[in-house]
Order: sequence, then structure tokens, then C-alpha cells
Amino acid sequence: MGAIVGIRHEDKYELERRVPLVPEDVRELVNDSVEIHVQTCPKRIFKDAEYETAGAKVADDLKEADVIFGVKEVTIPSFEDEKTYVFFSHIIKGQEYNMPMLKKMIDKKVNLIDYEKVEDQNNRRLIFFGNYAGLAGMIDTIWAVGLRLEYMGIKNPFKKLRQSRMYDSLTEAKAVLKEISAEIAENGLPEEICPFVTGFTGYGNVSKGAQEIFDILPFEEITPDELMELDKKKLSNKKLYKTVFREEHLAEKKDGGEFILQEYYDHPERFKGVFEKYIPKMTVMMNCVFWTPKYPVLVSKEYLKNNYGKDFKMLAVGDVTCDVHGSVECTELGTPIDDPIYVYNTKENTYKMGYEGEGLLVMSVDILPSELPRESSEFFSRSLKPFVKAISECDYTKPFSEIKLPPEIKKALILLRGEFTPDYEYIQNYLK
Repeated sequence: MGAIVGIRHEDKYELERRVPLVPEDVRELVNDSVEIHVQTCPKRIFKDAEYETAGAKVADDLKEADVIFGVKEVTIPSFEDEKTYVFFSHIIKGQEYNMPMLKKMIDKKVNLIDYEKVEDQNNRRLIFFGNYAGLAGMIDTIWAVGLRLEYMGIKNPFKKLRQSRMYDSLTEAKAVLKEISAEIAENGLPEEICPFVTGFTGYGNVSKGAQEIFDILPFEEITPDELMELDKKKLSNKKLYKTVFREEHLAEKKDGGEFILQEYYDHPERFKGVFEKYIPKMTVMMNCVFWTPKYPVLVSKEYLKNNYGKDFKMLAVGDVTCDVHGSVECTELGTPIDDPIYVYNTKENTYKMGYEGEGLLVMSVDILPSELPRESSEFFSRSLKPFVKAISECDYTKPFSEIKLPPEIKKALILLRGEFTPDYEYIQNYLK
């Protein structure tokens, strides 16, 4: 039998209710001779008793566990010497806010496996929360737009929708959206907000989740080129319009040459951002694209300061990616579930929580899948379960070259006994 596996309680956010492994999968692992301890947690979507029934030991702490699985970042005081931790660390981009946590992990000589880097040979992520961030993010953004329009004195059908976390299931939320859809199809949207255009950056799992929700409403899809010509078309107020943006719509070659996707990935410094030309045409922007600082910014604060005004159509940004001061520079923070939106004042470069005030509404919840905790945890757990036994049985005292882990997991081993593994030595530069 390998090391004892621990499932920690999530303590970064008060309303984080997800789990890395659900009771059904814990039962299978226990039957496969994996000993599992679960740290007691009253807020977790799956109750302690469900884990006990599955064969796990429920405990106040994880002192006996050597391999500890979580979801979000581990709080600094929780790290124990020379243990193995598996969670979303958010350090691979050199995120400044997590450098103190990284330093503590180094000091404690721990092993770190990051879900974000568990990839197949084609660099496709294998352990993630699927499209649930997009699903919850779109629901929350529509809800927020409803509140914002009401504040502006515009009656609208979106006001019927509630925040994702207020529903017992995704099915329940979708039923309300179908009611809204029927109302729009019959009565139309207020002329003041027509044409109502939502733009989606990206086309992966997150974007597909957001579009799945949007597509419940009556809509017509238009291309980015068609979006630029909207003012020349006669459009219906009984439907919404959707545009999906790919990489070639976000940037172009600085020298005016042909856009080649692989070149953009390999040499982003050769490109400049061009997305801002689409912004005045959109009512809502759903930011669902993977981004790092090497790529051009999509929405700059400078652009907003110079262009926001009476002819500026955009009401809201749903920043599902939630990169603080990242591709959307006015994403000021990862908002908590119980206070999920704010209004960014483009002139003063300030923000006010809620939906009131002058400026652009922003939804930037950092843990969107936790608003659909049961469904998203079940999806995640199914992806993680096949790797748990190998992670628990690995001998982490050996040199990196001799570490026996599935290749997908070894690829995600960032720290080994507190030292960076070869692929991640670059992160050391962010600690200085």
C-alpha cells in the first residue's frame, strides 16, 4: 500500500464547496487499497458521512496523510514539511500574489503537483473543471446585466435570473433562462440596448460552456467581420447576437504579414493587439481565452479611458479567465462568490463593488465552478481518479530522473523536495 491520501478542507474562500475527489470515486480507490483520510468540513457539497460510508476516515486534520489533494491554493500556515501537495497553485505565470506561498513550499521542502500542467503529449489539459466556469460565468454575467440595466432605468427580462449559486442545479437555472428566452421571442428587448451583442473570446471548453448558456436565448451568430458592419443592417430586437473571436481576431503581425497561428504561439512578440476595434460594437464581452503576459492585451485601461462615453455600447465584461490586470486590464481582482461584481470607473481608474455607479460592469469571480459544486466536482473527480494511486505510491526521495509517475503527472511535478524540476526553473526568477 502507498502513502495515506488526504483530502483537505478548502479554506481560501468561504464559499468554496468543491472537492477534488467525490465519495463515489473514493469508494473505488479504497477498494483498490488506497487509504484515504478526509479533513472534516461542514460547507463541503459532499458531507463527511458520505465519505465515511465510502470507506474513508474523517479526521480533524491530515497529520497522518503524506499526499494531500485540494482544489484551490493551500493557505500558508497549512503546509507541513516534506509532504506532497496536489492543487491549483497559480504560480506558473509567476503570479506575484502567490509568491509568498511558493516560498513557504520551498522552505518546507514539499513536492508540488499542479493540476493545470497535467497534460497529454499534445499539451491538452487532462484534469480540469470542464466547462463549468463558462456555464456559471455566463449565468452570473446575464444576472449582473439584468441588475445593471434595472439600475439604469431599463426594464429587462434578464432581471428574472439569479446568480448561479442560488440554484440547486444547472437544470434549474436553465429552466429560468428558457422562460427569459420565450419572453424575448414574444416581446423583444428594449430598443435602448439593441442590437444586444455578446462577444466570446476563445473557443475551448470554457467558451463552449458560456455559449451553452447563451444559446438558450434566441440568437443569431455573426462573424467578427459582420459585427463591424452591424450598423448597416436591419436587426431584430427579438433575438440576441453572438460573435466568437479566434486568435486571428485578437492580434495581427506588426509588419502586416499573414497571420499564422503557430507563429503567434511561438513568437507573440511579433504581434500587436487589434481586438479593441470590436469593443464598441459589443454589449457584453465574455473573456474565455487562455492568456499569459507574452500575448497582447485585449482591453487596456488606456483604451477605456479614452473611449468610454455616450457612444460606447459595452455594458459589461464577464472575465471568466480572471487574470488580474491581465488580458482585460480592468479586472482588478478575483471577486468572491458573495460579492461577485463591480463597476470600473474608466476615467478615475477606480472601482466600486456592486452594480451601481459610473463605468463598466465587471464580473470576475475566481472560483466560478464552485457555484455549481456538485456537477463540477463529479466531472473533475472522474479525471483525477485514474492517477491517484500512482501519485500515492511514488517514492519522492529519488532524483527527478528516477521518479516513477505517469508521464502526464510527472510533467506537472513543479517542486521536488522544495526544488524546481527542470521545466519550472524559470519560476525562480519571479522570487527575486
